[in-house]
Amino acid sequence: MKRKINCETARNFPVEKALEKLGHFPNRETEQEAWFLSPFRSETQASLKVSKRKNRWYDHGLGIGGNVIDLVILVLSCPVKHALMFLSDNPTSFSFQQQQIPFKENISIVEVVKIQEITHPALIQYLSSRSIPLSVAKVYCKQVWYKYNSNLFFAIGLESIKGGWELRNRIVKNCSSPKTYSLIKRDSKQLVIVEGMFDLFSLTVLEKELTNTSDIIVLNSLAFIRDVEDYVNHYVNHYVRILLYLDNDRAGDKATRYLTEIFPFVTDKKETYKNHKDLNEYLCHVRGS
Repeated sequence: MKRKINCETARNFPVEKALEKLGHFPNRETEQEAWFLSPFRSETQASLKVSKRKNRWYDHGLGIGGNVIDLVILVLSCPVKHALMFLSDNPTSFSFQQQQIPFKENISIVEVVKIQEITHPALIQYLSSRSIPLSVAKVYCKQVWYKYNSNLFFAIGLESIKGGWELRNRIVKNCSSPKTYSLIKRDSKQLVIVEGMFDLFSLTVLEKELTNTSDIIVLNSLAFIRDVEDYVNHYVNHYVRILLYLDNDRAGDKATRYLTEIFPFVTDKKETYKNHKDLNEYLCHVRGS
């Protein structure tokens, strides 16, 4: 049974454990602090510092920080009550089966104000820096203008099956509610599952025929493994093969084991980029970026 906790109790939840539940693990740590790759953007040098003594975090790239509740609210783009629900799980017994955050009820602090084709030079340059042609991104995504804390921003947006948007630019990773996975449906007998939009872009660059002839799920967060399990169960007599392209880290390995143990027709494809964190890192290596 989940423990219900209030804000005062929740603030004592270890920031490191919260990041672990969110699928992020330290790049390096000492007895006093731990450093993580920021969950708010793509980076190669860890810039998010966690003080173990103070149980506080600070993102040096964004210049913001706070307590564990602040962190969960920003990462999941959710209200306080859902952050408390997320933190009420016992971290030692957490599993994919237990993590079911009711995103559909979220009142998001992100307000989408305009959707258009990707044209902004900063976004095109960002795609190029990650070896992604604009033509590939345009197949799946839009340029989304949104308000966040009364400020106007723009980002590459991938729409979820419930109408929320995953939002990425060079500085920030954000999302609008309702947050869940994205689905590209082509009535194929083969399903491809990737973690994020840049994994989808990268796989399209590397294996265009594969992505053009497969149904594709973009998880947008490993928290939605159980939702994807439900989707596959619903179409269990339709798909003959599922290909997994998840990250080469502890969270990705755990999700891969979970799905391969449940479904016999799942194939782990991490071997193709085994010396790299994910598909995009592998693509950048291949392209020399």
